[in-house]
Amino acid sequence: MNTILTKETPKKKPGQRLSGILVHPTSFPSPYGIGDLGQGAYDFIDFLEASGQHLWQVLPLGPTGFGDSPYQGFSAFAGQPLLISPEKLMEMDLLTKEDLASMPEWDDRKTDYGPVITFKTKLLKAAFATFHHTPDKTLLEEFDIFREAEKSWLEDYCLFMAGKDAHEGRCWLEWEDDLKSPTPAVKKIWAEKLADEIEYYQFVQFIFQKQWMELRDYAHDREIEIIGDIPIFVALDSCDVWAGKKLFQLDSKGYPISVAGVPPDYFSATGQLWGNPLYDWEYHQATDYQWWVERIRRQLALVDYLRIDHFRGFEAYWSVPAEEETAIGGKWVKGPCEDLFLAIQKQLGTDLPIFAEDLGVITPEVEQLRDMFCFPGMKVLQFGFGDMTDHNYIPHFYTSTNCICYTGTHDNDTTMGWYSQQPDEIKDRIRRYGNTDGNRVSLDFIRFCFSSIAQYAIFPIQDLLMLGSEARMNTPGVAAANWSFRYTAQDLTKERREWLLQTTRLYNR
Repeated sequence: MNTILTKETPKKKPGQRLSGILVHPTSFPSPYGIGDLGQGAYDFIDFLEASGQHLWQVLPLGPTGFGDSPYQGFSAFAGQPLLISPEKLMEMDLLTKEDLASMPEWDDRKTDYGPVITFKTKLLKAAFATFHHTPDKTLLEEFDIFREAEKSWLEDYCLFMAGKDAHEGRCWLEWEDDLKSPTPAVKKIWAEKLADEIEYYQFVQFIFQKQWMELRDYAHDREIEIIGDIPIFVALDSCDVWAGKKLFQLDSKGYPISVAGVPPDYFSATGQLWGNPLYDWEYHQATDYQWWVERIRRQLALVDYLRIDHFRGFEAYWSVPAEEETAIGGKWVKGPCEDLFLAIQKQLGTDLPIFAEDLGVITPEVEQLRDMFCFPGMKVLQFGFGDMTDHNYIPHFYTSTNCICYTGTHDNDTTMGWYSQQPDEIKDRIRRYGNTDGNRVSLDFIRFCFSSIAQYAIFPIQDLLMLGSEARMNTPGVAAANWSFRYTAQDLTKERREWLLQTTRLYNR
C-alpha cells in the first residue's frame, strides 16, 4: 500500500517500558492558522527525542466533516488536507511567497476552522495549478505510482469529494438518485464530468501522504513510534457509506435503520447519540471482513500502533433506533467478537499492534476478547482518582503490564482543569497519594503514570504544559468549540524538557 519508501520501524525490546505524548498535529505551532506537518511537527519530534520519549499518539488522521471532529470524517482511508504544510509546498516549488501574501491574522493558541479551511483550500488549489507545469519529473512519477497503488480507495473517495463540491457540500443523501447509488456506468460518466476536480483530490491525498511519510521517517530515525487512532464507526456522510452501502444497516433509500451511541455513562446522563450508521456484520462476515482488513492495513502503513476507539463495540454495540432523540432507548446487540480479529490476523499476521480503548461499560466478555488477542487496554488516572470506590485505574491495583496508563485522554478535561473541579475529599486523596501539595497536579499524574507497571505511559501535552480547562481538546456530547487547542513553540521550554527527561530516566522508561 505504501507508495513512498520508508525506513524500517524501530525495534523495541520485549517488555520495554515506553512513554510518550498525545498531541494531534492540528495542535502544533504553525503560522498558517492550524498545526500541520511542517516545522512545528519536526520540532515536536526533536522534543520527544531530547526528553527521552519513544511514543507519539495522534487522533484519527482523516479528512474532517461537519463539526471538525476527527472521529466524523469523510473517509476511513484518506488523509486530512488541513495538515498539509504550506512551507513544505514552497520547498517543492508548488507555492510562492506571493501565494501567502493575503494570509489572515491567526490566533496561535486556537484554530478557527472556517477561515482556515477557506485559506488552506485556496493554497492547495494554487499548488495543484502549479503542479500541472512542474518540471520535476520524479514528482510526477511518484504521483502516478501513488494513484495506481491506492486506487482501491482513492477512486471512490475523490469522486465522492468532487461530487460533494458539485452539490455545494451537501450530504450525498441529497444528491440526485443516479449518483446516490451509482452503477459503474454512472460513476464513469460522473468521473469524466468531474475529471479536473477528481485529479485535484488525488493530488491533495498524494501530498498528504508524501509529507506524512517523510515525518514518520524522521520520527523513526529518532526511535520514535507513532500510535494512530481510528473510530470504530464511520460518518453517514462519508465515502465509505456512499460507496459501500451493503456494509451498513441502511434502508432502501440509504438512511440508517439504527445508529450508534453509548448508554448513560461518566460523560452524559442521557448517553451519547453519535448517529453513525451501524455495520451489517453478517455481510462483513460473508466477505471475510475484507473492508476491515483493508482499513487496518491502510492505517498500519501510516502508523506503528493503532488505537481502536470504542473497542467494546466489537463484542456488543449500543443500537439506537434512528428516530430516537437520545441514546437512552437503545439496546445491546452482539458484535462480531473474535471472528473479526481472526480474519484480520489471517491476512495481516498474528501480532497485531492494536491498542484497545476499553473504557465505558466493560463486561467480562469485552475483557476476554481484548485478552484473547493480547491487546493492551487503557487505564485513565482521572477515572481512578475521581471515584473513591473504583480501583481499576489506580496504579497500585494494576495486575498486568500489558496496558497503557494515561493521565487523561482527548475526551477528558486537562488534569489541572479536572483537579480544580474535584471535591476536597478527592483532592486530599491525591495529595496524600503523591506526597504533593497539588499545585502541579498534572505533573504528579505524569509521575504516577511513569511509575506504574504499565508497559506504556501516555499523557496529553496539555498536562506537561500544566494548562487548565481552556486547553481541553474535546467535551463529549457538546457540538461546538472542540478540537481547536494549539500550543506555541515557546511552550516547550528547556525546563520542561529536562524535567520530563529526568522523570523518564527515574522510572526506566
